[in-house]
Amino acid sequence: MSAIVLVTTDYLAPGDEVDDLLRAAGLITRHHPLRGAREPGELVAILAGCAGALIANEPMTAEVFAQVPELRAVVRTGVGYDSVDVAAATRAGVSVSNLPGVNANAVAEYTMALILAQARRLVPVAAGVQAGGWPRDDGSELRGKTLGLLGYGAAARAVAPLARAFGLSVLCTTGVPADLRGDALVRFVDLPELLAASDFLSLHTALTPETRHLIDAAALALMKPTAHLINTARGAIVDETALAAAVRAGRLAGAALDVTGVEPLPAGSPLRDVPGITVYSHLAGQTAEARRAAGLDGARELIAALRGRPRSSLNAHLPDEMRMT
Repeated sequence: MSAIVLVTTDYLAPGDEVDDLLRAAGLITRHHPLRGAREPGELVAILAGCAGALIANEPMTAEVFAQVPELRAVVRTGVGYDSVDVAAATRAGVSVSNLPGVNANAVAEYTMALILAQARRLVPVAAGVQAGGWPRDDGSELRGKTLGLLGYGAAARAVAPLARAFGLSVLCTTGVPADLRGDALVRFVDLPELLAASDFLSLHTALTPETRHLIDAAALALMKPTAHLINTARGAIVDETALAAAVRAGRLAGAALDVTGVEPLPAGSPLRDVPGITVYSHLAGQTAEARRAAGLDGARELIAALRGRPRSSLNAHLPDEMRMT
């Protein structure tokens, strides 16, 4: 009997080309799109009997892995994988893959859009017109300013040439070894210098125990009061309470946040109703082109992983027993 695979990414549907690809490989697909939080136990229930899963931001915890013994492969249709307990998956013999770089162009263009929106105050101006006014406050130009990139993954590398086209100088803080830093026009600095020098600070690093709340009150205090924070990475990299306080007090000009610590944004979030802070709905990688690539690449990776040959595994070298028959 063919293996069953769960698909939870919300833009994938029965009968689409991703579904066709999975079925052509002999798999039986089960679609349960993730749209908001699930009820307790729902994820385990829909994973029952599944050998593989093509997932959105599902909380794949140790408890989940312990209750789905038939599961052999999980693929994230995106870059971030902080919702997956990779160590627990490895103990359970489950391959975990992400899709590095699959939406880099989309994220880079979106990052520039957020920078421009902050610099020219597009959101408050549009809101002012909608409210019956005609705001005429000035904005600022990008030319001659400095963009700081925290992280040097595929998206950050795609941002750099776009930023230079607007006349921005580009600085970067990264743990990537010097011999793998391929852009001679990016100046690599340590984090305190990055924070102090940036007119726009754009986050492109993974969420890890080391980066959780990396941008806290102390980090924000090093930034210029005229600077803007841009986050298209993960919300929990930023201490949201400290950010709201800094913007309210005028110690930071503002922030454009595509991601938040809890999504959707809770009613009681400190980020709500802070002039200068605009929160978007996790759209950086959501273009038609990036979605299609993520769906197809994710399906191919899931098929490969179930055959014991994952190409972008986060926990490679799993035993032969995980291979699909």
